[in-house]
Amino acid sequence: MLASHEGMTYESLVEAFRWEVPDRFNLGVACADQQDPDALALVAGHRSGRSSRHTFGELAERSDRLAGGLARQGIGRGDRVAIVAPQSVEVGLAHLALWKLGAVSLPLASLFGPDAISYRLSDSGAKAAIVHPANRAKVHEAAPRLPVIETGAEFDALCSGPALDLALDTAAEDPAYLIYTSGTTGPPKGALHAHRSLFGHLPAFECYYEFAPRPGDLIWTPADWAWMGGLMDVLIPAWYYGISVLTVEDDFDPAGSFDLMAEHRVTLAFLPPTALKMMRASGASRSDLSLRAIFTAGEPLGSEILDWAEQTLGCPINEGYGQTEANLVVGNCASVWPVRPGSMGRAIPGHEVVVQDEGGNRLLGEEGEICVRAPDPVMMLGYWNRPKATAEKYRDGWLLTGDLGIEDSDGYLWFGSRKDDVITSMGYRIGPGEIEECLMGHPAVAMCAVVGVPDEIRGHVPAAFVVLRSGTEPSEGLAADLQEHVRTRLAAHETPRQVTFLDELPRTTTGKIMRRALRPS
Repeated sequence: MLASHEGMTYESLVEAFRWEVPDRFNLGVACADQQDPDALALVAGHRSGRSSRHTFGELAERSDRLAGGLARQGIGRGDRVAIVAPQSVEVGLAHLALWKLGAVSLPLASLFGPDAISYRLSDSGAKAAIVHPANRAKVHEAAPRLPVIETGAEFDALCSGPALDLALDTAAEDPAYLIYTSGTTGPPKGALHAHRSLFGHLPAFECYYEFAPRPGDLIWTPADWAWMGGLMDVLIPAWYYGISVLTVEDDFDPAGSFDLMAEHRVTLAFLPPTALKMMRASGASRSDLSLRAIFTAGEPLGSEILDWAEQTLGCPINEGYGQTEANLVVGNCASVWPVRPGSMGRAIPGHEVVVQDEGGNRLLGEEGEICVRAPDPVMMLGYWNRPKATAEKYRDGWLLTGDLGIEDSDGYLWFGSRKDDVITSMGYRIGPGEIEECLMGHPAVAMCAVVGVPDEIRGHVPAAFVVLRSGTEPSEGLAADLQEHVRTRLAAHETPRQVTFLDELPRTTTGKIMRRALRPS
């Protein structure tokens, strides 16, 4: 997507950039069928110590067969199908097959509990789910009547039958995937993205990873492919460019990640800030790493950890910024423009990003809302079944991110805070509204509010302030019970790390809860 970068400056890259988005485009075909069939697409590490290797030719054939099997089960154009499984070849195949059918993939994190899964399945109108065996019970609890395909024998059977005759000739504007994002008011909203959204990600992918692809590139991330970061910052752009992807079954091991990257000769990595902090805290290192580019996003990194990363990992870190609705629009490319510690970087070529006041006027050196010029290929088609919320996301041709920041005179952007109350923890965006609703389902809770509080490793973590029902006494045991209630019903990363019992919550004169009064000063 970017012109030759040799000897170019940021300004010349921006000047030379042109979008090239075709009218007809299918993600499944582009990321499998149009690749070299003999080239390595995926290296899958297993707990047994062995690893399996999968070529693009295998992806193309098995996704065709999976698409044929799904079609025989009634899945077709526009149908939403959930994928509830950790990183694996099956997850990649599921996305490819659904896109070839013209269906919409609905990635859901394995860490979600039944309540979180239930809402997303119901709101999206999902027609089926592809699940890892460990997730089957909670998916069944969330949606007892939903048809489920379990990875393993059921999945393999679908991949061994007759193949789809021909992938659907989709328009670039046709919907491809639906990812839910959290907000502070009301339930999570589904951001619906088109096949063309891939093209919106490519300029940043090239910049963050220092103009990938290059011969021998292998990319890895510990981020779940169910999140926008794992799926569209790594897996799908990598396959579009014919880059091999590494995945492992094991949970993230900060010290072991050095051995993993050295053993497999990883050259590119997306390491969220929390992962980097945990790796640093582990004290581990390797002198034989092959890394040449690292991308990170989710919260600002200071000069101390940036310096550590360059010395220990052997290459600079390119920070970036985006959100589920409009991903990868700001960032750094250390080989072309200088990294300024603490800054998110500059608008990636092809995207226009500025800071505005509430009247839509551009601000320099003053805090305002970060805004992205629309239309833009990376932007969502809209919120699923929420036309009003979609309309409110835009103002006079600009997408409103809801994030506050500062733009300096050189176009570098500095993140300030969320305009609303979304909590950014370990790179995940957590909506307090969903946690509050879950807590309200506990019989002891009369009222509650959730805010983010600083955490040295995670950036921020949820903290709950709870007013109990009459006759219920606060205790450490009850606090632990409330935490377990959220952990099992929603997700571990949404669990309040602190529970504080109050007689009443601070409110405005109109009765709204004043979350800002609960945050530490």
